[in-house]
Amino acid sequence: MSALPLAELQHAFRDHVLGREVAALIASSVGDRIPAAARLRVYRHHVLTSLAAALAATFPTVRAVVGDDFFAGMARAFVVESPPSGPVLSEYGDGFPAFVGHWPAAAGLPYLADVARLDWALTGAYNAPDVPGLGADQLAAVPADRLADLRPGLRAGVSLLVSPYPIDRIWALNRDPGADTVDLDAGGVRLLVFPRADDAAFAPLEDGIAALAAGLRDGQRLGVAIEQALAVQPGLDAGAALGRLLTLQALAALEPRT
Repeated sequence: MSALPLAELQHAFRDHVLGREVAALIASSVGDRIPAAARLRVYRHHVLTSLAAALAATFPTVRAVVGDDFFAGMARAFVVESPPSGPVLSEYGDGFPAFVGHWPAAAGLPYLADVARLDWALTGAYNAPDVPGLGADQLAAVPADRLADLRPGLRAGVSLLVSPYPIDRIWALNRDPGADTVDLDAGGVRLLVFPRADDAAFAPLEDGIAALAAGLRDGQRLGVAIEQALAVQPGLDAGAALGRLLTLQALAALEPRT
């Protein structure tokens, strides 16, 4: 039994497993043949190892880039700084890409945070609810004079990533060791990440199509988003750009008219 009140005991145990020694917890713990401090270390090791393994499953490309030992150290440091706030481990890791971008030991890998963002976006797409996207037939049913005012937005699980590094090639290289090496100076990418049946995927976008997707993601009207896309890429075929997003099932279905 513990002399600490339950709330204090829970907070002390949480602090201890995250690496902060709590003398009152050790003093209040009753042991038999195994000292209390030793038993608490077992809990700490199990918690940190389990959460680091969960992060490794969510960020497989990051792990492949840096190796198991480096990733384990980085993941444990993140767990101590930002432990889970909910019980679903597949939803844990939202802050990991930003952490990677500021972790001193990863300073020599400036592209790593964006690789982590791609892993996280793919996880979000894979776990997104299965809802239908906007189809060409639904769009064709909208009167021409209302098209410019539509605000379809992006479908659940769809996200847009912009990086100055070829993170798509880094992702591919770490799944196919026989692939060509990646030239980090080859230029950046604009990727649309989206769910598909029992999977998640991404596709590169032209600058104008990416600008169109970004505008719709931000809640802009279709007409305004197209104007901004044309400003980014003059001469863009707006119909073809919209068709590309429809083909990828990237846009949310329209709400029924009331």
